[in-house]
Amino acid sequence: MKASIATRLTRLSVRLEELNQMLSSETVTADLDNFRKLTREHAEIVPIVALYHAYQQSERDIQTAREMSADPDMREFAEAEVQEGKENLAHIEAELQKQMLPKDPNDERNIFLEIRAGTGGDESALFAGNLFRMYSRYAERKRWQVEIISQSHSDVGGYKEIIAKIIGQGAYSKLKFESGGHRVQRVPVTETQGRVHTSTCTVAVIPEADEISEVELNPADLRIDTFRASGAGGQHINKTDSAVRVTHLPTGIVVECQDGRSQHKNKAQAMSVLAARIHDKQMRAHQQEQAATRKSLVGTGERSERIRTYNFPQGRVTDHRINLTLYKMDQIMDGDIDEICSSLMSEHQAEQLASMEND
Repeated sequence: MKASIATRLTRLSVRLEELNQMLSSETVTADLDNFRKLTREHAEIVPIVALYHAYQQSERDIQTAREMSADPDMREFAEAEVQEGKENLAHIEAELQKQMLPKDPNDERNIFLEIRAGTGGDESALFAGNLFRMYSRYAERKRWQVEIISQSHSDVGGYKEIIAKIIGQGAYSKLKFESGGHRVQRVPVTETQGRVHTSTCTVAVIPEADEISEVELNPADLRIDTFRASGAGGQHINKTDSAVRVTHLPTGIVVECQDGRSQHKNKAQAMSVLAARIHDKQMRAHQQEQAATRKSLVGTGERSERIRTYNFPQGRVTDHRINLTLYKMDQIMDGDIDEICSSLMSEHQAEQLASMEND
């Protein structure tokens, strides 16, 4: 192990002891924001320090085995122990490298999932509905909560646009590579001659900001309009100005929320989405600066980028960024996307490791 890595691991061990003491304090929950930050840091450090201790123990075991090899009767056994210890060390060191990769500070956050119909008319809207069901079913498998923020239904079913909040630990880490253009190839229900059509939808996955205060929102920069909700929703929701539209004038970002019965709740939801979108815009600008000299293996992150094709006649789903093709369309559309998400994460980690070695 490199001396620089060992030094960093030693510092993390010391930091873990500090965190244990701070989190055991009776007053630690007095500042909830600070408490969340401490618990998040603690959760990140614990597995790394545990691996480091396992590495140190393996080193001690190898040293003990080498001392045993001085005894002729124990030499063969000791040499086997040394070899096994070296293999264990190599495995632990590889795991440590992965654990020490730069962490995305947003990984554990809840997300806002935005799906919009693209080219393809009614078929695109129907596919938007299929995608929303896919992500909703995936969230169910993870025992995450899904809250619809706003939705615009298509006349034939599906959605012209739908925005939902997914609440669950690690939601962003699992779904952050889903942003981009999703293409579907299939025979639409309205097609009488059995021809395959191609339609697209765009998906955006935005991490939720911890608080609105994390983003500078000057009241003078906001225009807030109220109006009556449209569509089904009962007598109350259609007879009062409960729907809210918030416009952020400097960026032109507009957020509408009309699913709740309360204007106050709709405004709070809209402000939350607005803060997340502004935070996402700032984060993407920063990432573009960092990635100016190197393109990620998992794509540029541009939402217009066509990242995946769902070919229904062939039962094939292909992620173009990593050349992954799976022939299990039904399972994927029912929310079984773990293999795709894990493959994208593995490729991203491999790119990070290669970057660390080059640096």
